[in-house]
Amino acid sequence: MNNALKEHINQALQKGVRLDGRKLDEWRPMTIETGTISTAEGSAHIKCGEMDVVVGVKIDVGKPYPDRPDSGTLMVSAELRPMSNPRYELGPPSIESIEASRVIDRGIRESEAIDEKSLCIKKGEQVWMVNVDVCPLNHDGNLIDLGGLAGIIALKEARLPKLVDGQADFHVHTKTGLKLSCLPIPVTVVKIGDNFLIDPTFDEMSVADARLTVTSVEDGKLCSMQKGGEQPLSIDDIDKMVTLAVKTAKGLRKYIK
Repeated sequence: MNNALKEHINQALQKGVRLDGRKLDEWRPMTIETGTISTAEGSAHIKCGEMDVVVGVKIDVGKPYPDRPDSGTLMVSAELRPMSNPRYELGPPSIESIEASRVIDRGIRESEAIDEKSLCIKKGEQVWMVNVDVCPLNHDGNLIDLGGLAGIIALKEARLPKLVDGQADFHVHTKTGLKLSCLPIPVTVVKIGDNFLIDPTFDEMSVADARLTVTSVEDGKLCSMQKGGEQPLSIDDIDKMVTLAVKTAKGLRKYIK
């Protein structure tokens, strides 16, 4: 941890502002595009401040797991490449990429946004396999939230490929979507000193004492939570962070609509 940077950020927070001039509960300016990847069944591209992330959804035909013969599969993967931030290196997935993948995946899965039984083509033989790939082009913090938001938008936009003789024809997309039952959105709240921030930048994430990612659906119901950082959180801290996360998620839903 860069102690000088943390002290600098703390001094700004004591005045109620952040290094980029935002309020503690203020999101960076954000733009969203869909359909940006022609080879994907669904895609979304989000720019939020200096953060730039693209998500693609690929849907293919595969064999179901033996213990779930009538259910399709969902898998989320995130890859942090050196082009997105000099901190990352080529090689096996980093801890950050594994955590981002699992937290985004768990939020979608535990919300039951996708009925995996609806992905069954022929019981015991063929199912649709849904893969969500999260790729930051420029990583400036808050990957889980922005990757999760882009992921649910891309899933909402996705259309199944045409099925020809048991094989997916990726050149032809049908009008059939994935029938999402709800829209889970993750929001990460970081604690720096006595302050709670949303949409943290890379620098803010690097000096945070603790963080809590909360995924919720439209009615405010919680789907999943993930604690990070070295410092513990009190019950009061968690209560404040969950309340802020759910409130923020409701504001983000306008981008999905």
